[in-house]
Amino acid sequence: MNDHATGAPAAPGFAFKPTLTGELTVLRPVTVDDVPALLPMFRDAETARLTGDHATHDAAALRTWYATRGDQDDRLDLAIVERATGNVVGEAVLLDWDPGNESCAFRICSVPGAPGRGLGTEAVRLLVGYGFETLGLHRIWLEVYAFNPRARRVYEKAGFVPEGVLRGALLWEGERVDAEVMSILAPEWFRHRGRPESAAAPDASQTPVVRAE
Repeated sequence: MNDHATGAPAAPGFAFKPTLTGELTVLRPVTVDDVPALLPMFRDAETARLTGDHATHDAAALRTWYATRGDQDDRLDLAIVERATGNVVGEAVLLDWDPGNESCAFRICSVPGAPGRGLGTEAVRLLVGYGFETLGLHRIWLEVYAFNPRARRVYEKAGFVPEGVLRGALLWEGERVDAEVMSILAPEWFRHRGRPESAAAPDASQTPVVRAE
């Protein structure tokens, strides 16, 4: 019986920063050295719109932020690396951990030019799978804005289902935009392993390979 089923504390926990390997991508602990590769993500106007990011980011502040990601024991920040090129193409994050309810939030963001090649879909499956199978989570949730149907489709392909709508949650350039809350539960994940459309047995090549840094 696994830790999730018994209610025992999940191991190794959020303080451990894994490396997860798929066919197209590797997710590894993000570091300050990744800032130059990630900087276009923070300076792209369309990315800011789709994520509802009103903030202005400068390189120095980002370096300070990413230099501390490895020290966090309540969230997990991983860089998404494209295996074919070795390039950092985004980040995937588990955050807002609620240990009492075995729940956390999920977010993913890609640099311009990365979407559309299946990298994001695989990254979602890798990190969500790690959350359920290794961390022992019961629920992983996210929010997606109404003007971002591409992201919504990626989440659906990985097994997220809609829960409800936060009306007028974002004010963007004078427009009130709804945010949809989506989630996936552990029993759902273990039924389809992030492939709800086929509900087939998981491909062994997609099983995360975890190693210590």
